[in-house]
Amino acid sequence: MKKIVIVITALLAFIGTLSAQKIAYINTEDILNEIPSYVSAQNQLNTLSDKYKAAIETELGKIESLYQVYQTSRGSMTAAQRKSAEDEIIAKERVVQEKQKIYFGEDGIMAKKAEELLGPVREQVDKAIRDVAQKGGYDLVIDLAAMPGVVYKNNALDLSAAVLARFIENQK
Repeated sequence: MKKIVIVITALLAFIGTLSAQKIAYINTEDILNEIPSYVSAQNQLNTLSDKYKAAIETELGKIESLYQVYQTSRGSMTAAQRKSAEDEIIAKERVVQEKQKIYFGEDGIMAKKAEELLGPVREQVDKAIRDVAQKGGYDLVIDLAAMPGVVYKNNALDLSAAVLARFIENQK
């Protein structure tokens, strides 16, 4: 019984603390899509990504053709020829996997290019968010783009337009 009383008391204290907080939300996806330099950088990244994907798909097509040839002629090959053909296919697959890692890996070309092109804009948006939050006295600003599944939002608490305006103001 004492535990229940303690839990209820703690819960009521927590709820009381929350009600004293000033909370708002933003949607960084909407904000970023309104910034021409961000959209342009995103388009550059998409073009580069498509180029790398095409290169990978070309290599995979060559491997698939090589495998088809191997499958059709496997019966007439000696054990040594089969082993050689299989090793060649496996080696080419490894090369493609390595290229994928180089292009699209965590520290790959695309990740570095994204940081180079999008990083400065994101930093400026983050600064604008902090400026608006501090100026408005907000204790908590939630990003809806990072929180899927929001069931209800009060549009009066949306600071996205203010953040975008602050971003533009900081650019001048």
